[in-house]
Amino acid sequence: MPEIIFANEQKTLSVTNGTTVLEAARQLGIVLETPCNGMGTCGKCKIKIGSDYFLACQKNITENITVFTENKENENKTLQILSGGQSCSCQLKPFISKQFDGEKTVVYGGNSALGTESGDTSKSCYGITVDIGTTTLVVAIINLSSGKEIVSESRLNPQSTYAQDVLSRIHFASNHEGLNVLQNVLIDALNEMIGTLSEKAKISTKNIYEIVYSGNTAMLHLACGIDPKPLGQYPYLSQIHGGEYFTALKLNISPFGVIYLPPIISAFVGADITSGILASQLYEQKETILFIDIGTNGEMVLAKNGALAATSTAAGPAFEGMNITCGMRAGNGAVERFCINNDGSIDYQVIGGTRATGICGSGLLDITGELVRQGIIGKSGRFTSQKTIDGLREKDGKKVFFVTDDVYLTQNDVRQIQLAKGAVRSGIESLLMKMNLKKEEVNRIEIAGSFGYHLNEKSLLSIGLLPPEFEGKVTFVGNTAQSGGTAFLLNVDFRTKMLNVASEIQKIELANNENFEKIFVASLGF
Repeated sequence: MPEIIFANEQKTLSVTNGTTVLEAARQLGIVLETPCNGMGTCGKCKIKIGSDYFLACQKNITENITVFTENKENENKTLQILSGGQSCSCQLKPFISKQFDGEKTVVYGGNSALGTESGDTSKSCYGITVDIGTTTLVVAIINLSSGKEIVSESRLNPQSTYAQDVLSRIHFASNHEGLNVLQNVLIDALNEMIGTLSEKAKISTKNIYEIVYSGNTAMLHLACGIDPKPLGQYPYLSQIHGGEYFTALKLNISPFGVIYLPPIISAFVGADITSGILASQLYEQKETILFIDIGTNGEMVLAKNGALAATSTAAGPAFEGMNITCGMRAGNGAVERFCINNDGSIDYQVIGGTRATGICGSGLLDITGELVRQGIIGKSGRFTSQKTIDGLREKDGKKVFFVTDDVYLTQNDVRQIQLAKGAVRSGIESLLMKMNLKKEEVNRIEIAGSFGYHLNEKSLLSIGLLPPEFEGKVTFVGNTAQSGGTAFLLNVDFRTKMLNVASEIQKIELANNENFEKIFVASLGF
């Protein structure tokens, strides 16, 4: 049997002939980033053997080899993840309360006693909100006695190293083993974050009694260890509906702690959007408002005088820098801002002020938007030959736009962006059609999410992700999944209210729209 040595991790394994390096790594508990789930399409699991580079998922082991993996130890330290967003005011009325009876403290969940603690611990009462994004995690500890956030932390969702988008994650978790892997890596990350935050806040994890999970429907299935397979096959049914409680046995909080899931709108419009609706109070607005959470999923809600319709489109991972030649997440070295000046010179901004090593999602949209605006990329999405500009030259016989000598945008990258923006735009068009609204009738567009917060209106309009009628109407409301989750934590009445709101939302399944393919194709052009 051939032997593989992982030099960086100092681990060795004997394997059967033909085993891939990725399979060996997983047997040893070594996490290699494989957002395409080992299909060989993302190019992110690069390893070095001798002086040559290979993809771990495609390299078979047929002899003794020594492998060097890419060190991503500091990735979480430099990622730009937004932890807060627009919030609504609320009366302090948490689900959790405590009462000292002279000998012991009784902890209540609603009107039911959850457990008792010796002595008077009534002043130590905390909860946690967790935004489980497809790509990122945000955790915050909230003082339930004062309603104040004490500390928060964000990092990469470790599930994304196994499968990047929702559909590939559902596929990965379609068997018991895969589901266990994805749930356990998430729980491990959350426990690590809870421990770190508790130390910073100087509180005991035993005094944390409730966690509110905000996330899309698939992420909540994985977090709770529930088979997500029905989400990935017709008729796309969710096995959980939200507005419910789970025991928090695997999480490092009070032994009688609970998890609350906000109401889920549909299989692909999850509790993160319910939290966003709550934070933005869309159901009480007298205007026409389009609420969009742009990410690997393009989830959106259209509100017309308080009546709501919701849908979701599969934007894919391009906005997160995946499946892009020089794409990367929003960490140090990523180009995040780009513009072409009137004299044809270019300016760009790099996260961390370091040398540019790649392009993150906001940079991709800026670059593409500017190239479209300058006529360097035509309506069809192809680089044109009608205009010349510094940076536009050939690589391997094909036109490429170079931001720096090492960081560039290819024709295929532009296609990936087209597909992602076309998915979101077609969702917008379909919602407007269903609600019998013209584009100019929309009063305000609210862009939510950590990724959305770093975008700018001009780029969204230039590439056609938003129609020109939306110019001057765009606001960026931040991480409303997190701020809405905090509202659920602090006032139990919102839980009943949002159950009713969610049940009345018109759910629009784009797959059932016979005109959707035409709308999508029409939405691809710049």
